[in-house]
Amino acid sequence: MHPNAVALRRVIPAQPCRHPTHLPSLLRREGSRSLAFPRTASPLSPINGGGIVARRCFSVKASDSLESGDSGGDAFMPVQEVKGRGFDVLKILKGANSVLPLVVILSTALALVYPPSFTWFTTRYYAPALGFLMFAVGVNSSPKDFVEAIKRPRAITVGYIGQYAIKPLLGYIFGTISVSVFHFPTSLGAGIMLVSCVSGAQLSNYATFLTDPPMAPLSIVMTALSTATAVFVTPTLSLLLIGKRLPVDVKGMMASIMQIVIAPIFAGLLLNRFLPRVCAAIQPFLPPLSVFVTALCVGSPLAINIGSIISPFGVAIVLLIFGFHATSFIAGYILTGFFFNEATDVKALQRTISFETGMQSSLLALALANKFFQDPLVGVPPAISVVLMSLMGFSLVMVWSKKKQQLLEI
Repeated sequence: MHPNAVALRRVIPAQPCRHPTHLPSLLRREGSRSLAFPRTASPLSPINGGGIVARRCFSVKASDSLESGDSGGDAFMPVQEVKGRGFDVLKILKGANSVLPLVVILSTALALVYPPSFTWFTTRYYAPALGFLMFAVGVNSSPKDFVEAIKRPRAITVGYIGQYAIKPLLGYIFGTISVSVFHFPTSLGAGIMLVSCVSGAQLSNYATFLTDPPMAPLSIVMTALSTATAVFVTPTLSLLLIGKRLPVDVKGMMASIMQIVIAPIFAGLLLNRFLPRVCAAIQPFLPPLSVFVTALCVGSPLAINIGSIISPFGVAIVLLIFGFHATSFIAGYILTGFFFNEATDVKALQRTISFETGMQSSLLALALANKFFQDPLVGVPPAISVVLMSLMGFSLVMVWSKKKQQLLEI
């Protein structure tokens, strides 16, 4: 038994303990260890004769560890161990996002093997689905979380340049190549360009969290800024890049982005600010619902456009979209290294802005393509992008996380 947990057997007069009164439920938190008095024995236990056995009235250092063979009613137990004996449903719900990479892969495979499993989720559901994901972002956001991130305007600016300057330029290049070199229909080239004009993807925030958790707030600020300004920037870029090829309803696109993106995020923020109890009640259920909606949003475009994807030019389109995303990831990484080569956290910044540049809201591009372009081929590149962006992003998560772990072990 640990020496600090052994009861003193000498009988002493009853004296008040210096610890707070409700000792049976006392919790002491030091460092990362949480210790609690067991319910089976109070720190002060009466014995025959009116004396008191002093069982425990001094602190336990966080560095102390209980021996694995210790047992007994007066021993301390970690709170996590006590709580872990039950079935914590809320904990499981909140941790649902951890299976998102696997869900993306399974949704892709299922859509390819059995398309009817997703074809029922038609294009009319895309806008509400994206709105729900934006609402979840708003509910889980708070101004306090981003104070430190906002103090890095240079990093935010570089991320914004990567999102709305580097990426549209690459989209224009690959869209032009698809038409000029591969002689694809103009609508396919326009679809590639449309993908490059939309805001950052919320999956980039999650990818950053999995790779560099301290950078997650910065990633969210970047995505929020690109999303908030998408109502003006995306229609403008679409007009500049696609306008001469296909008509673009700028006003309609602005209104659609306002309804799909801005309004749901604002509603989530208001709910978090003024109705915290309601917000706390629904928050545990948002991760599993978000995972389910993401699975539908990944599998449905692939299943609906499976005919175009397996067509003679389908493989070439996949390669073009892959090249577009690959160069976007690389460009974001190199651009950040150029501007922050002397920063102590330059590698983490490079990974964060690489995710921000290489992953964009392809589902928004797909929703806009279905609503504002009559030719259905415009929606094929965004549909492929939804899948490839997710697979490539989470592949980088696994590679970079493994590399970081190896460096820590050296």
